[in-house]
Amino acid sequence: MEKPQLGHDSLGHRISNSGPISILAYCLSSILMTVTNKYVLSGFSFNLNFFLLAVQCFVCIVTIGTLKVSGIITYRNFNLDEARKWSPIAVLLVAMIYTGSKAIQYLSIPVYTIFKNLTIILIAYGEVLWFGGKVTAMALSSFLLMVFSSVIAYYGDNVEVQTETDAFTLYRGYIWMFVNCFASASFVLIMRKRIKLTNFKDFDTMYYNNLLAIPILLVASLLLEDWSPANLEVNFPSDNRATTVAAMVLSGVSSVGISYCSAWCVRVTSSTTYSMVGALNKLPIALTGLVFFDAAINFWSVSSIFVGFAAGLVYATAKQRQIKEEQATLPSHTK
Repeated sequence: MEKPQLGHDSLGHRISNSGPISILAYCLSSILMTVTNKYVLSGFSFNLNFFLLAVQCFVCIVTIGTLKVSGIITYRNFNLDEARKWSPIAVLLVAMIYTGSKAIQYLSIPVYTIFKNLTIILIAYGEVLWFGGKVTAMALSSFLLMVFSSVIAYYGDNVEVQTETDAFTLYRGYIWMFVNCFASASFVLIMRKRIKLTNFKDFDTMYYNNLLAIPILLVASLLLEDWSPANLEVNFPSDNRATTVAAMVLSGVSSVGISYCSAWCVRVTSSTTYSMVGALNKLPIALTGLVFFDAAINFWSVSSIFVGFAAGLVYATAKQRQIKEEQATLPSHTK
């Protein structure tokens, strides 16, 4: 007897194959994670960054484990040999997410988003050195726009500096941001090499990254962070404790959402659309920082957002042109 199947007209089927809905879900999950991280890290003098990241990784493991049991996603079971091979990547992940958490703690969301573009430049030239990639003239022009937007953002932030404490906080943020750019580029480039060796899929990567990062983050938190009752009260004040914990959990869930929605967006649209969405998404994230947080709002800060937005669009277009050119040359090699 034939099993009943859901019709193609069912609401669930229409949603799961809707390009606009997948794009909206990807954008919202990106915004949610950035905003919740900023809320926790800069809202209440929070200083347990390693612990926050450990909670996020734990929530991520629980979430994808639940999705796997439910049959929504699949990934490999734990393998000790694979874990050993992947452990250097987990260390790089910890370096990337910790420096990122420190940068967003001291910088506004718009400035953080704009400076994050500099990672793209490092990755591009890393691919030239390690994987034989190339940087086209159009990609180079997007890099110049990225640098220009960062300079404008820096100037816009400095215009608002009123005290030495403000200046010190700002420069701390910039130092963490530059370290984060190098850590992020190293993580992406070395992970790309490892993925070729292990043949990991997206959720395999997420599973091992988060699982192996948890013990590193917990040990770092216990050794390097202040767990005295007084400091716990500072980090989790009684009047905002529930909200802070909820934001920590929500940011962990949203990290899974970003990965899931990325795959969903590519499946129902195209890699071209996805790369464009990634570029366009920086604008609402930056604007969210202006709306919900005490970010500097002046001609320079707003201009830097739109220049950074344009840089992302130019880069996405350059990458798609490069892919099309490479695909066009394939038939001549196979004749």
